[in-house]
Amino acid sequence: MRIVRSDAPPPPSVVASLAPLLGFVSGIKPTGTGNCQGAVPGGPEIPCDCPPTQADFVKALQANVANGRAVNNTAVPIAFPIDNSVTSEAIRVESALSTLQNLRGPGVGCPAVSSTLSAQLAALQAPGAVATSAPAPAPAPSAAPTPTPAPAPAPTPFSPTSATLSPAQIISLAPQLDFTSGQNPTGTGNCQGAVPGGPEIPCDCPPSQADFNTALVANALAGHAVNNTVVPIGFPTDSSLNSQIIRIESALSTLQNLRGPGVGCPAVSSTLSAQLAALQG
Repeated sequence: MRIVRSDAPPPPSVVASLAPLLGFVSGIKPTGTGNCQGAVPGGPEIPCDCPPTQADFVKALQANVANGRAVNNTAVPIAFPIDNSVTSEAIRVESALSTLQNLRGPGVGCPAVSSTLSAQLAALQAPGAVATSAPAPAPAPSAAPTPTPAPAPAPTPFSPTSATLSPAQIISLAPQLDFTSGQNPTGTGNCQGAVPGGPEIPCDCPPSQADFNTALVANALAGHAVNNTVVPIGFPTDSSLNSQIIRIESALSTLQNLRGPGVGCPAVSSTLSAQLAALQG
């Protein structure tokens, strides 16, 4: 789903009233390794300080919405439509996920599995979904109301295309990671990421382009991330701008769920976020 931002972001009070709930709290069942149980019982472990409190999360979301992009990762657009349509609610949840995953820096935050946001998004993207949030309260009337601006164009809904895809098509159109693993090891098990001076990444990230393509093919044919089935994967094959954006978004989802739900390589282990920002700029 492509994020489309209106020119005037909603005020903080409206963002707070419509902010998706994380649905989980930090510190559940510590494992003794610095990790704790995530929001999916039996699923991947998460850092014990994840997720943040709902109050702290809302503050970060408010800042991102006001900025129109993630404050800590400006390559990530943030939209927050305030009507009560299913599409707008799904966009708000997507922006909440982006806020959570970039809470402390580019690709540095809390994993999606430290919340129930992915499950909320999957429910909204399912056939026959209905909105669960109430519309934002109407602002108080002014003495001289200004004309209402035309609404932003609706995002293109996610539509699986796996029935018409072949592995050869997917590989030929697969976005390039444009980075290799093992760059400038720090001695801590981490290495330099794709952004010089940016966050460190695991030294085994990213995978080779060939291994990444194999994972992307499996996900695109399935219509969702094989290792995190609540994450939809679209892969349109035309050359339109919107289709290029969807392919890169699906590549990012594949990279970040390479080994399990929310367990993979961070976005900053590739140039995919920069590619996406260039297309959306």
